[in-house]
Amino acid sequence: MESITEVIKTVQRPEKVLQYGEGNFLRAFVDWQIDITNEKTDFNGNVVIVQPLEHGLGDAINAQKGLYTTVLRGMQSGKAVEEFRPITSVSRCINPYNDFNEYIRCAENPDLRFVISNTTEAGIAYNAHDRLDDTPQTSFPGKVTAFLYRRFEYFHGDPDKALVFIPCELIDKNGDKLKEIVEQYAAEWNLGDNFRVWLDLCDFCNSLVDRIVPGYPKDEYGILCKKIGYEDTLLDAAEIFHLWVIETKCDHSAEFPLVKAGLNVIWTNDMSFYRTRKVRILNGAHTSTVPAAFLYGLNTVEDCIHDPLIFSLMKKGIFEEIIPSMDGNISELQSYAHDVLERFANPFIKHQLLSITLNSVSKFKTRILPSITGYIAKKSGVPPVLAFSCAALIAFYKGKNHTNNELTGMRGSEPYPIKDGDAILAAFSGLYSDSTLSHKDIVHTILSNTGWWGEDLTLYAGFEETVAGFFTGIQNEGIKSVISGLVG
Repeated sequence: MESITEVIKTVQRPEKVLQYGEGNFLRAFVDWQIDITNEKTDFNGNVVIVQPLEHGLGDAINAQKGLYTTVLRGMQSGKAVEEFRPITSVSRCINPYNDFNEYIRCAENPDLRFVISNTTEAGIAYNAHDRLDDTPQTSFPGKVTAFLYRRFEYFHGDPDKALVFIPCELIDKNGDKLKEIVEQYAAEWNLGDNFRVWLDLCDFCNSLVDRIVPGYPKDEYGILCKKIGYEDTLLDAAEIFHLWVIETKCDHSAEFPLVKAGLNVIWTNDMSFYRTRKVRILNGAHTSTVPAAFLYGLNTVEDCIHDPLIFSLMKKGIFEEIIPSMDGNISELQSYAHDVLERFANPFIKHQLLSITLNSVSKFKTRILPSITGYIAKKSGVPPVLAFSCAALIAFYKGKNHTNNELTGMRGSEPYPIKDGDAILAAFSGLYSDSTLSHKDIVHTILSNTGWWGEDLTLYAGFEETVAGFFTGIQNEGIKSVISGLVG
């Protein structure tokens, strides 16, 4: 069978978008939308991708000349729908760890206007060791600062060469946070007042993304390649639904005509409602259920929907704890939650639970902790399912052999990867290797870590005791027994 590069032609366009992140999500969400926008409007722009970590998909993307195929599947009006689209909007991927000069040279591109990113919830973070003369900087904001300073110098502070940033990381006010760290580097690196004035001309938007993207459909690869008629090692599967909410002080809709292309994009000056609803309910349902469901023995989100015990756990958490913790119209929130569960049941989406567990500590802080504290404030009690989810998270992180952002955990006799920042993994590894610590000691140490949670969670009355009780139960009785008792 021929390869995608022999069947699909690349399309040369000006590189108007710089994208930090080459993973499945951005390629099936942002780059897919830009491809449609190129087809249906006069945008005429391609994406140049920057690989944010040293090891990634860059070589595979370049081997296919930026080409790949999205596989969108779902149910519409009771009928199964499957859409294949060859994506021609990506021109190349740069690995700054191998070719920093080519990365920084992109700052000299006069056509460049938009910057997209998805470096996970842990990506928009400050690193005190980053310096301007590093090649490259370790952190994503450090790379951005060096890039912007080069652009400022090359174009002599031309206001028209300022950029529009649309981060897609699932943290609150992601654009504001990114700009805050870039400004911190600018001050520490003594980049000058003129640069900081120019930096204010760059628009750091906040954004919210919503599409379930399981990514590479390994188990169906051969069947799908026969359907499309060529080999594509970068097949990217996603659901049909998509929503992109972009909060900005300026209207970029004409310059970036996503809405004109018929896409479900909302430009707004206040995205708080959309973000809270999505992060707390959709993402919250994932993060509160997945570690427990995986330890229980399941492997995909669809498995969770079809398993009566885990589905009961998920529903109880959503409808009895997450939604009651929120402000807003309860019936509207419940309706959205029912739609989310229907999306989770999409028979075409094989969303691996392990892929969702990446960086679960920061995800728990963003997605679950606000529901816990909101519930406690409103109900004057501890939400049991969410407390259990915290215990299950701690149990999931039980691993050893800490190497390169990964621990090895065991589910029965089966090893599994635990992926997070090295400091977080080292902390868990140290706790679990200390035989003098009790279950209560482990829980207390984790919940009192203000660096992880932004506050001491042991100060909430009854929360530590509830989590410790569930954690002890998981260790002594097994997770199935604890869940059975919890959901009745």
